[in-house]
Amino acid sequence: MTAYTARTKAELQTEEKTIRSKYEDLKGRGLKLNMSRGKPGKAQLDLVMDMFDVLKTPEDYLDGKLDVRNYGELSGIPSAKALFADLLGCRPEEIFVGGNASLNLMYDVISKAHTHGLLHSEKPWAQLSGVKFLCPAPGYDRHFAVTQSFGVEMITIPMTAEGPDMDAVEAAIKDPMVKGMWCVPKYSNPDGIIYSQKTISRIANMKPAAKDFTIMWDNAYCVHEFFGDYVPFPDIIGLCREAGNPDMVYEFASTSKVTLPGAGVAVMASSEANIAHMGKLLSVEIISYDKVNQLRHARYLKDKAHTLALMKKHAAILGPKFQTVLDALDKEIAPLGIATWQRPKGGYFVSLNAMPGIAKRTLALCKEAGVVMTNAGATFPYGKDPQDSNIRIAPSLPPVAELEAAVEVFCTCLKLAALEKLLEK
Repeated sequence: MTAYTARTKAELQTEEKTIRSKYEDLKGRGLKLNMSRGKPGKAQLDLVMDMFDVLKTPEDYLDGKLDVRNYGELSGIPSAKALFADLLGCRPEEIFVGGNASLNLMYDVISKAHTHGLLHSEKPWAQLSGVKFLCPAPGYDRHFAVTQSFGVEMITIPMTAEGPDMDAVEAAIKDPMVKGMWCVPKYSNPDGIIYSQKTISRIANMKPAAKDFTIMWDNAYCVHEFFGDYVPFPDIIGLCREAGNPDMVYEFASTSKVTLPGAGVAVMASSEANIAHMGKLLSVEIISYDKVNQLRHARYLKDKAHTLALMKKHAAILGPKFQTVLDALDKEIAPLGIATWQRPKGGYFVSLNAMPGIAKRTLALCKEAGVVMTNAGATFPYGKDPQDSNIRIAPSLPPVAELEAAVEVFCTCLKLAALEKLLEK
């Protein structure tokens, strides 16, 4: 195949007729397919159903001498803290175990920063004018939604192959109103990038003007490889402590894509001083989270080694799905020169950058043909992709047969949108 940009107008017009005819045929199939969110598929959910068998007798509900059925232990039970400390590489004392959603804990940190202030805040953020937050993009739409909901000004930081553009970050943090930064350090959402050691070191050693500058370190995909072996990651809590910034980072993770998204366990890790400060603020709104579920997970997952063994089973299901997407893009799109994409080895997404100006049109065509995907622009603050280029593909939910059909629709729509754009000129 010849790249579209190398073809004559007549050749493009002929191709447009062919692709539009195929598109109309696909529309006529009445498809209803979903690649919009990074949801585990049914086969993945079925992997852990025996987790509900680990607690049977009254004695099973004891974590040491602690009866998890009762009130108390706001920061989590000892065995759950030990499990997450093992997974994240930090100390059990630096762990706060919450409910089922890490997003809930992230929201709580930003919320408390506004209503009460963080450990080193001179004032609650709500009493300040012009609070800003750094948002590496493409990034996670739900992160951006949290800061936007509090009226925080979001500053886009470009992503590089090694993580956020640290020159841009280090320039931005000279402003004392820049209060923090969102980070997904391993298999970033959506690019699937692993932050380099150099980038992580520069982050840990930052000297921001704001005394309460906070790194929101969302380690959502810390054990989530689907191609190849587990990739270790540094302990950001320890690195910040060694750099003289012990209270600068809050790390988050959960078992949402390890066990069950609707019934997992979330964790927040930070300095002991931060954990104590946040625990005091949270104690007003909640006495304890679901400790029965915490114990269930601690007994079922046991430790890092057992957790990684379970993740290999997830990988056996996810790997072929991602390969299906990559194979289709390599075959149908690569020769045409109308898009580039990441080739992640973990996480939950494939990030595609189409030729400028066609992402929204591509996804509108997909929707008309029965394939729902993440909204164009969602991976940027305020939902505004300046290039109208980035598209997040989420292959995890559909069975492979449905995924093949969805990717066929997507590739056809991408071609059609590109042809329409090129024929405008």
